[in-house]
Amino acid sequence: MGLPPIWVRRVVIAPLVVLLAATLVTTLPVWLLIALAASPFVPGRLRVPRLVFLIVVYLVWDAVALVALAATWVASGFGWQIRNAFFQRAHYVMTGWFLRILFWFARWSLHLTIDVVGTDPDTAIPGRPEIVVSRHAGPGDSFTLIHALVNWFAREPRIVLKAALQWDPAVDVLLNRLPNRFISPGRTGTATLEDQIGALATGLDDNDAFVIFPEGGNFTPGRKKKAIARLRASGLDEMAERATHLHNLLPPKPGGLFAAIDAAPDAGVIFVAHTGLDRMITVSDVWRELPMDKRLVMKFWSVPPEEVPAGEQERVDWLYDWWARIDEWIDAHQPPDFPLPRLQPPRAR
Repeated sequence: MGLPPIWVRRVVIAPLVVLLAATLVTTLPVWLLIALAASPFVPGRLRVPRLVFLIVVYLVWDAVALVALAATWVASGFGWQIRNAFFQRAHYVMTGWFLRILFWFARWSLHLTIDVVGTDPDTAIPGRPEIVVSRHAGPGDSFTLIHALVNWFAREPRIVLKAALQWDPAVDVLLNRLPNRFISPGRTGTATLEDQIGALATGLDDNDAFVIFPEGGNFTPGRKKKAIARLRASGLDEMAERATHLHNLLPPKPGGLFAAIDAAPDAGVIFVAHTGLDRMITVSDVWRELPMDKRLVMKFWSVPPEEVPAGEQERVDWLYDWWARIDEWIDAHQPPDFPLPRLQPPRAR
C-alpha cells in the first residue's frame, strides 16, 4: 500500500491520531473494564488489559509528540527556521525525551530489560563519527538502537529507513525534519538510492551516527530464498553461496553501505547484532508474545576507518565475513524458546 500524500498525512491523519488518543484517554476506564472482563476467557496473564494499555500508551505518546512538534513548528516561525542548527538540536533532544518515555513504559508494562555488550560509540574513539550497521529485526529493535544512540551514547543519528514508517504521524513529522532518508525498497533505482545515501552521509561531525540496515527488511525464510535467487540471477554466485549459510539474516545489500563509507572516509564502522524482540513485528506478534518478560541483548563491534578495505571485492568479502559473525552471535544468544526456521544449503551434486 502506497503512502498518502504529505498533506493528507499532516492535515488528516495526524489530527485524527490526536483526537483518537484524547478519546481513548477519556474513556480508558471503560476499555479496561471490558478488557478485564475478557481476560478469563483468554490464555495468559492479563493479556487483554496489557494489550489495551500498550495501544493507549502508544497512541497518547504519538499524540503528545505531535502536539510538541506543532509547537516547535510555530516557534520556528511557522517552519521558517525549522532546519537551522538550534531547532535541529531541539528535535534531537525531543527524540531523546520521547524515546526515554516510551522505553520507561516498555520496562514497566512489559518487564523489558536491555543489555549492551561489547564496544559502543562512546568507547571506540570518542569524537569520531560512526557508521552504524545493524541487522533488521522489526521496529522494536530499531527503536531500541536509536534510543541507545541518542540517550546512552549522546549521538545524533542520520537514519536510512523504510518509507512505510511514515504511516506513524509522529515518526513522519519528526524524522522528516532531521537529516534522514525514507526509502521504498524495490521502487528506488540502485544508483539513485546510493546517491541519496552518499549525500546523507556527507559532512558527518564528531557526534553523528549514520545508521543503515543493509538487509532492507526483516528475515523470513521466503525472503532469504528470493534474495539468494536474485543474487544468482545477477551472476553473484559466490555471494549467493555464502548467503545460504546464514540462519538469521538476509544477505546484505552492499551498495548503500559502501556509498556511506566513501562519503564519510573518516568515520568508523560499528556493527550491531541484537536479539530478543525478533518476533515483535506486527500487532498479532505482540498479541502472541504477551505477557512478555523479555530480555533484549545488543552487541557492538567497532572497526576503525583504517581497517575498512578499499577495493570493492575486498569490501564485499569483509561485509559477508561480518554478516557470518553476526549470524553466529545471534545463534548463540537466542532466547531458549525461540526456534528459528532454517533453510538448508543445497546439497552438492
